[in-house]
Amino acid sequence: MKRCRNLAVNPSRHGITIVELLVTISILGTLAAILLPAVQRVREAARQTQCRNRLRQLGLAVDLHTDANGHFPTSGWGFRWVGMPDRGTGQKQPGGWIYNLLPYLEQSPLRESGGGLPVAAQRSALTRVSMTGLEAFQCPSRPTRRTGPAHPSVIPVNADWVPLVAKTDYAINEGDYPTGTDGGPNALSEGDSPAYPWTSTSQATGVSFLRSRIRRSEISDGLTNTVLAGEKNIAVDGYLTSSDPGNDQSMYSGVDWDVNRWTTEPPISDGSTHASTRFGSAHTSGCQIIFCDGRVTMIAWSIDQNIFRLLGNREDGEAVTNP
Repeated sequence: MKRCRNLAVNPSRHGITIVELLVTISILGTLAAILLPAVQRVREAARQTQCRNRLRQLGLAVDLHTDANGHFPTSGWGFRWVGMPDRGTGQKQPGGWIYNLLPYLEQSPLRESGGGLPVAAQRSALTRVSMTGLEAFQCPSRPTRRTGPAHPSVIPVNADWVPLVAKTDYAINEGDYPTGTDGGPNALSEGDSPAYPWTSTSQATGVSFLRSRIRRSEISDGLTNTVLAGEKNIAVDGYLTSSDPGNDQSMYSGVDWDVNRWTTEPPISDGSTHASTRFGSAHTSGCQIIFCDGRVTMIAWSIDQNIFRLLGNREDGEAVTNP
């Protein structure tokens, strides 16, 4: 006797229709649109914290330098010079503030590189120094790198030109009066001569400029009310090129737009404009500034121009509400 198999006439089917798939994709897209900005904000907040900590580290290094030498780090001779190890930290030092801070950032071997060597050997050593980038001078919110292209027309006096040099996202405050410093003398003998016509800095109002030796006691407006350093503006097209004149030289050079900025105008967000004398950043809300007392503050893009100018002047005697 045969057994009959009970076959279902309309067996049940499991699957997803096209409409259900489209609805699911739409929901996932909506969730992504909601969550992605939140994730980006969290990541940017972390980058800002890291940037702030690096500025604090630089502030501590400035304090150590000032304690040891009696003055804030000088900005050296001009953009055609890089630092030299055998010439101290005063007016005979061609290198700028970053070069002078190296021993206080656990970079003494870099600062001493080339010391005591013959001229040719020291030149080679200083060329290598000019190429050595450091993480401490990079803002994580920018796609910049520790080294970047050098401008081909600017040849250093005491080092060889190289295509890639160390770059910085931070600059020290020269004040609210641009002194118009040039590239500096053509030789050490010129710079050491009492007859050399240095650019006048009698009206410089910041903490570091051409051959400066500013003491804490000279900051009569108070350490809490005077800008020490901060993030510098870089045009977007100059992140990875030498097209921005404020980001085309080694960070170990003397006074230049690459390492010095002014408070004559408020900070400006990175964009298409080459604002090579101004502070600024890639952050959305403003620019992080460290004051001479070590406090780091986010300065909003909307800050009053006159208030920001006064904050950069160490001795104007004006009362300013600290941001």
